[in-house]
Amino acid sequence: MTTTERAEAWIPRLRAAATEIEAGRRVPQALANELGADGFFRMLVPETLGGGEVHPRTFARTLMALGRGDGATGWIAMTGSTTGLLTAYLADEGAREVLGGEAHEALAGVFAPTGRAVPATVEGVEGYRLSGRWSFASGCENAPWRVGGGLVFDEGATGPRMTAAGGPEVRSFFFRAEDSQVVDTWKTAGLRGTGSHDLVVEDVFVPASRTASLVSDAPRHSGPLYRFPVFGLLATGVASVGLGIARAALEIGEEMARTKRARGGKKVMGESELVQVEIARAAAEIGAAEAFLFASLDDAWDAAAAGDALSHALRARIRLAATHAGQAAASATDRVYHLCGGASIWDANPLSRHFRDVHVMTQHIMVSPSTLKPIGRIALGLPTDVSML
Repeated sequence: MTTTERAEAWIPRLRAAATEIEAGRRVPQALANELGADGFFRMLVPETLGGGEVHPRTFARTLMALGRGDGATGWIAMTGSTTGLLTAYLADEGAREVLGGEAHEALAGVFAPTGRAVPATVEGVEGYRLSGRWSFASGCENAPWRVGGGLVFDEGATGPRMTAAGGPEVRSFFFRAEDSQVVDTWKTAGLRGTGSHDLVVEDVFVPASRTASLVSDAPRHSGPLYRFPVFGLLATGVASVGLGIARAALEIGEEMARTKRARGGKKVMGESELVQVEIARAAAEIGAAEAFLFASLDDAWDAAAAGDALSHALRARIRLAATHAGQAAASATDRVYHLCGGASIWDANPLSRHFRDVHVMTQHIMVSPSTLKPIGRIALGLPTDVSML
């Protein structure tokens, strides 16, 4: 079975576990271990390090399938995979240390540089002393290795160290779970099962081999996947989970249209022309968004496989397709939610959870409306900061 086929086989089981996952505000460890054993947390890890190194289309399709089963599970597979992508930037010693445990082990982390790191040497090993707090650490309770982003400060300096390019030095740091604290903060409207709590680290030594900079370092692996923009892959993952949630909502809407009758009525919902139109519109929104995203990923892959650097236009197109897909997923879910009326509001109807989950997805910065500004500037030939593309 392919990676995506394995994910599709998980859909019934994830749907059966979804209520438990949401109530527990995390994916149970045993379930996470099984998902990891199927390779879902290491899809973007280099093959030479034991990972999947999958085509971005496979990454997207797999997350769509897991998201159809349960949005929270799809989400932690997405964040685990994108955290795993960082291992392609680590020194071999550090990457093998992080990945040297059981193959099922999840990774979790936050790219945002809200930590502070000071260069240090401990027992002859060069590295950094790291302190910080990171919000939105999805799946952190399932992960024996965690990541936090930070600014590098020289000892005694009041401002961060600057790079040759003129920006602050930003790095990502891998640390062990036992060197960090999980602060229970994740009490939200949706995606409750992701367990996206805060992480806290206080003066932990991290060897340089377990750090990398997505800003200034080049990946140490040469496959086409590692010529893809990291933020483009992250945005693709976020949107793909959203599209999976939307497909799950559409399935519920179609089933209700076939079987639900108005109170005291003789006809099922689906005999209403309005219902027929709205179901078709929702299907078109999802299908068109998927097609745009897949086409953008395929074109970028072809360029990367040819050894070409991805143009600003290609990078912008991936981000545009991902942002559009996130918006389309929410719009399609909304159509179904409103179409199904009062039946949508009950916890017993998974549509209620899908509605809440998809709208939390839209709040992720990778698919927020703010992403459209640099995309529009590139389309218009204006000078543009492309660092986040």
